[in-house]
Amino acid sequence: MRGGRLGTKKPPGSSTGCPRCSGTGTTPRASRPGTGSSPRATAARRGCGSRRTGLVLEALVPSVLEQKVTADEAYRAWRRLLTRFGEPAPGPAPQGMAVPLAARDWALVPSWEWHRAGVDNKRASTILRAVRVAARMEEAAGMPPAEARARLEKIPGIGPWTSAEVVQRTHGAPDEVTTGDLHLPRTVGWSLAGERDADDARMLELLAPYAGHRHRAVRYLLMAGSIPPRRAPKMRKTDIARW
Repeated sequence: MRGGRLGTKKPPGSSTGCPRCSGTGTTPRASRPGTGSSPRATAARRGCGSRRTGLVLEALVPSVLEQKVTADEAYRAWRRLLTRFGEPAPGPAPQGMAVPLAARDWALVPSWEWHRAGVDNKRASTILRAVRVAARMEEAAGMPPAEARARLEKIPGIGPWTSAEVVQRTHGAPDEVTTGDLHLPRTVGWSLAGERDADDARMLELLAPYAGHRHRAVRYLLMAGSIPPRRAPKMRKTDIARW
């Protein structure tokens, strides 16, 4: 989970909410026959179950913040907005920890605060469109992943990349692969075939033997830390709050 108030809502289809939320019983016992497994990847696999939160808005907002920017920029925006407008986390918690905003509270964030957090108008507008229909978005948690993604993508500004990132968290969907990512196809291509310039089509081809568990396979690769050597500087960070 990216953070949130524990126990506020049970994931659909769970009698207690906790087992499925924590990924109990979702980790495969072994890799698929014929695919092989390196020692490092095997170590990364331990305890890597598919967590299911059932909380759509709490997954959707940070996913939108991650669109077209570096991870550092997205995390900075999320941290600023939560510490500025979120409620303090309940119970014993680190100082400054806050819980995500409710839909109404997101809608009340002033436009200049989005700017100060480094969030451009396109991403802010997408979030505001989503919170206006938050109840309909939350219904997606009870749908199959494909139907849930279709529901999310009806909102302008939410495409395949964002919908995949959301259902991976809300549904614990082990086969929903993120496409349209700048780095992921290269990481998969390098890890599975020694190819540094793989695109989405090639990534999906390489992941085909893991059908049913493709997202989980990608997570293993990322946790194993196999990435192609850099040939260019990192993506330049843009802080619109300074404009």
